[in-house]
Amino acid sequence: MKMLVIGATGMAGSRIATEAVERGHDVAGVSRSGNAPEGVAGIAADVSDKAKLGEVVKGYDTVVVSMPPTRDGGDHRAEYLELFQNITEAVANGGVERLLIVGGAGGLEVAPGELNMDQPGFPDAYKNESLASYDVYRWLVGVDRPDWVYIAPASLIAPGERTGRYRTGTDELVVKDDGSSEISAEDFAIAVVDEAEKKAHHRERFSTGH
Repeated sequence: MKMLVIGATGMAGSRIATEAVERGHDVAGVSRSGNAPEGVAGIAADVSDKAKLGEVVKGYDTVVVSMPPTRDGGDHRAEYLELFQNITEAVANGGVERLLIVGGAGGLEVAPGELNMDQPGFPDAYKNESLASYDVYRWLVGVDRPDWVYIAPASLIAPGERTGRYRTGTDELVVKDDGSSEISAEDFAIAVVDEAEKKAHHRERFSTGH
């Protein structure tokens, strides 16, 4: 499989690219600097440049986007959604079959109709970030092309152990028996590459966690 990872130098993106390489896939990574993990072909590009983006995505089977919203407490929802609209259009027009988007846990449900980010104690610093990610998901629901999947991590995702184990849900937050919700970035990468290989989901969201 030929895979392009947009955001290949970030915490999740770098691990997704590395996981795919270790499974024998042909992987390229896009970043502003052109830097990429070992074994990943680096491509320097500003994904806000629609013309450049349209050229970059051509020839790949799967595009993975791991670009979290700006975490500065400001409201960047409109420009973040526009960025993903441009990426989705470029992927569809470029003939790419699959688009996998690393989403957020804030828009997942903790009970029917109750979002994680609306619960007491949800950090204010992450609220705008969660709203921006949720905007992307809600917009994607009306998109037919390409075949997209929105993959949400647990509430806490951080570098850690690659256990090779994870659980999945649909629209609900994946929690442990003690009520905590977490996944290592390494195991989240496994879930993303598993989805790229198995194509188990189509134009829908799923959640992950330990």
